[in-house]
Amino acid sequence: MSFSDEFELLLRACYPLIYIPTSEEERLEVAIARSAKRVGNRTLYIWDFVDGYQDNPNNAGVGRRNPLQALEFLEQLPEKVAGVFLLRDFHRFLEDISIARKLRNLARRLKSQAKNIVLVAPEIAIPPDLTEVFTVVDFPLPTAGEIRAEVERLLTSGGQSLDDTLLDDLVRSAQGLSVERIRRVLTRAIAAHGKLESEDVEWVLEEKRQSIRQTQILDFYPTTEQISDIGGLDNLKDWLLRRGGAFSERARAYGLPHPRGLLLVGIQGTGKSLTAKAIAHHWHLPLLRLDVGRLFGGLVGESESRTRQMINLAEALSPCILWIDEIDKAFSGIDGKGDSGTTSRVFGTFINWLADKQSPVFVVATANNIQTLPPEMLRKGRFDEIFFVGLPSQEERQAIFEVHLSRLRPHNLKNYDVSRLASETPDFSGAEIEQTLIEAMHIGFSQNRDFTTNDILEAASQIVPLARTAQEQIQYLQNWAAAGKARLASRDSRLSSRIQRHL
Repeated sequence: MSFSDEFELLLRACYPLIYIPTSEEERLEVAIARSAKRVGNRTLYIWDFVDGYQDNPNNAGVGRRNPLQALEFLEQLPEKVAGVFLLRDFHRFLEDISIARKLRNLARRLKSQAKNIVLVAPEIAIPPDLTEVFTVVDFPLPTAGEIRAEVERLLTSGGQSLDDTLLDDLVRSAQGLSVERIRRVLTRAIAAHGKLESEDVEWVLEEKRQSIRQTQILDFYPTTEQISDIGGLDNLKDWLLRRGGAFSERARAYGLPHPRGLLLVGIQGTGKSLTAKAIAHHWHLPLLRLDVGRLFGGLVGESESRTRQMINLAEALSPCILWIDEIDKAFSGIDGKGDSGTTSRVFGTFINWLADKQSPVFVVATANNIQTLPPEMLRKGRFDEIFFVGLPSQEERQAIFEVHLSRLRPHNLKNYDVSRLASETPDFSGAEIEQTLIEAMHIGFSQNRDFTTNDILEAASQIVPLARTAQEQIQYLQNWAAAGKARLASRDSRLSSRIQRHL
């Protein structure tokens, strides 16, 4: 259901108090004015603290610097007068006892009248005693069609036209931005060189990075990693490569649904996060990193609001990759103890979105401790596949050494005995192999020479791998994967047999 459909339904159903969290006041007011006119030709009254009511000369200044008077104005109007009363930034006054009491009184009185109070604020800030009387309605970011109309309006005003390819690129790059930000960045581009050009797409993307950073929920993560940077994990890489074109229009015409996502389970340092970055780079999609801890706020309703904001932003930026690192730590306490059920509600909103989403947001979640993940997360339909990323086999360790050494010493790779290195580093993870090479470089650098195979082996002898200090956790994960709960990311047959021996 679109925003207009939902809002007009609430108007017809006589919902007295509506709360709309958005920073796009101007676009929202235009949408509300249209809806108010369609539903019984209602008058739109707009109030703010500085100017009071400002829509009609007869009401000009009423309620200026007096929020209680702004509410009393409604009571003075005849019952038959139909109207929508939009109050800007009114959330700042909800803690006042007189305001709260007046709103509760109005909530009862307006149920039988064609009057609706709409609070518009940048965020949800509803005190507990008013949560029952308010209905929260989300105002989504502009759609691709709305963005295209705004870009074309700017082009028309400047007497310019664009070819369809560049127009499509600008629209796609601007998805996830407010109309005001789109106007600002495109006007800046026009002011810089007199017209819109293909290079301006990068300006739009930079504005998008700024916008995402300001939400303090998602991070726009740059990616340079490639699939070839992943040593081993052949089953996982094959799975990803087969889906490289699954976000194209050709895939839609074929009948393929958008890929939903992956859950990567395994011990730390085995390449799960690297895989998320490589997917985004290989599929040429933006990578958004979610720190789930940022979803939780101290105010009532704030966590749920941030979760909805994260979902709306990710969908507006789609197609994209949403990377959630160590999701097991985020939702380990969904029993709600000690947080009034906030974690459980956030988890419920998130898990329902995973199951129901139709937008091309590919979720890559990583987890180290499968025991703490809620069973609902592992149910079929949340992710396309769950992969177990185990410790690399000897062949995979050799591939990992080759990947790192090709990057560090591309012209001297033949000087290193990668076969011996792989053989003498059993149970090392990819991260531990990388740390071993860094330590070996320190050894060589301190002696004014290049590091050697022996330096690497010396560095490896000083590292105690996690596989030896967390044997119980690793065995549990291996047994869990061997029971058919996940696909093996590695193709190496000896990894499968090693897992079976732990059963």
